[in-house]
Amino acid sequence: MTTDTDEQRFADLDGVHLEDWLVHHVDESGSLRFIRKFPGGQSNPTYRLQFGDKDYVLRRKPFGKILPSAHAVEREFRLISALHPLGVPVAAPHALCEDEGVIGSPFYIMGMVEGRTFWDGALPGCERQEREPIYHAMVDALARLHAVDPEQAGLGDYGAPGNYFERQVGRWTKQYRASQTDELPAVERLIEFLPATVPQQERTSIIHGDYRIDNLIYAPDGPQVRAVLDWELSTLGDPLADFTYLAMNWALPRTGENAQLGGLDLEELGIPSLEEVTQRYCEATGRASVPDMNWYFAYNLFRLVGILQGIKKRIIDGNASSKDAHAKAAMVEPLATQALKFARQAGA
Repeated sequence: MTTDTDEQRFADLDGVHLEDWLVHHVDESGSLRFIRKFPGGQSNPTYRLQFGDKDYVLRRKPFGKILPSAHAVEREFRLISALHPLGVPVAAPHALCEDEGVIGSPFYIMGMVEGRTFWDGALPGCERQEREPIYHAMVDALARLHAVDPEQAGLGDYGAPGNYFERQVGRWTKQYRASQTDELPAVERLIEFLPATVPQQERTSIIHGDYRIDNLIYAPDGPQVRAVLDWELSTLGDPLADFTYLAMNWALPRTGENAQLGGLDLEELGIPSLEEVTQRYCEATGRASVPDMNWYFAYNLFRLVGILQGIKKRIIDGNASSKDAHAKAAMVEPLATQALKFARQAGA
């Protein structure tokens, strides 16, 4: 019989069934001591658990009704299982459970990576001389991911063929329509402009899809990236999608303690400029240059609009995951407006 204390110890999961599954799939000598839900985890709720004498991370689909193809933890597990042996910094994969009867949704178990997460791109807790190496390591880890040959990694079928941006604009348009709650003229204009102006794709790589500094775990006492987290949006496609998504943090005005850097005195802080990180990425990936980024910025913000609109719909449906869901949902219209500004600079 589960007690109130057990319920607190096991967060919102069924600890009894989970423990039995872990014994059979992770460590037959272990016992489940506690589960603690990480803050955030809007896309796929994530938990730290102590099983036996080790700490692990559990990542599951949200409970309740979700959009088709969204929250595919099975894909995440397949990806980190392929990347981990290649030396790409990801958590060690342990086991995947596709049986919803265990905790109410599919989930997977990965190793717990200890280290530092920087939630504020200005790195206020770091000395000036530490900041440049931290940013360089972030760019280098992205270049390392983009250097992986999908075929050799066993991921040749991980994404659909053809132009990445073309299919992604179509995907996020469908996702937005599936969760639409308002009529926003800026979004309607983006839906007209983006598919008509898709840039040519020159390379195909494994794409993270949400690459930013707060999705990385750094070494506790150095600038090394130990793990890249949150692979829900990963696929095969144009590596410029990842790089330009990262580059947006230099282009967007800073609105609080987040990854955005616009308006900060980067030289004073010791943080590389956008031109410097672009040059570093190009050197690491063998590019001569990166094209004008305004179209890519408009696309990336449009995609964020689609993601946040999904959160807004989940609030209405009553199954939003994190406490900051309302704040994220409120960003839909401002982000659409900003996306349209970039689109206009790109010729819309």
